Amino acid sequence: MTSSLPFPRAVLFDLDGTLADTAPDLGGAINRVRAERGLQETPYELLRPVASAGARGLIGAAFGLRPDDQGYEALRIEFLAAYEANIAVQTRLFDGVETLLAALAEKGIAWGIVTNKAARLTDRLTPLIGLGHAACTISGDTTPHAKPHPAPLLEAARRIQVRPEDCWYVGDDLRDIQAGKAAGMATVAAAWGYCGNVEPSTWNADVIAPTPESLLEIIPSSP
Repeated sequence: MTSSLPFPRAVLFDLDGTLADTAPDLGGAINRVRAERGLQETPYELLRPVASAGARGLIGAAFGLRPDDQGYEALRIEFLAAYEANIAVQTRLFDGVETLLAALAEKGIAWGIVTNKAARLTDRLTPLIGLGHAACTISGDTTPHAKPHPAPLLEAARRIQVRPEDCWYVGDDLRDIQAGKAAGMATVAAAWGYCGNVEPSTWNADVIAPTPESLLEIIPSSP
């Protein structure tokens, strides 16, 4: 796989569905909320594709509610509490992620995390799954805006002290690509992730990477 992307001084990643397979614990949390109401579990195959959308996606799949619907906020609070209590039971890095991050370090390329997950959850999870050494970690409430707004990505570039145009942003959701483009970064669709039941080829990303290891193949050998 080849590309014409510029050499990255930094590679920034989404967390859920890109670096980490968090869907098992997210799905478990929403099903505990259903169990508290005497409801049967929502099948995992319905929950996994929407895991990158967090509470909004999981509550939508399990309860059919949107953020502006009555009862949504109470469910969101209950769901997040259930998730926080069991945040790293089954969560693992995707196969190839450790190899990818080690290779970036060997090349002198900084890497960081930009997620819409709340900081209290991000800061608890990342050390437990081997991501505590990121050059920066930007959560959904770090800046006044969350993705697809570019503010979190621009804050990450500022903290790493790399120009946005020298960064790549990698994510498994359309909003990741939208945020990366709005920030002036090269964008990579993580096709190994959840992708929300949508074909990543429709997102207009600069590159689609089928696996974490394949990302290494598209990095130029030198600046």
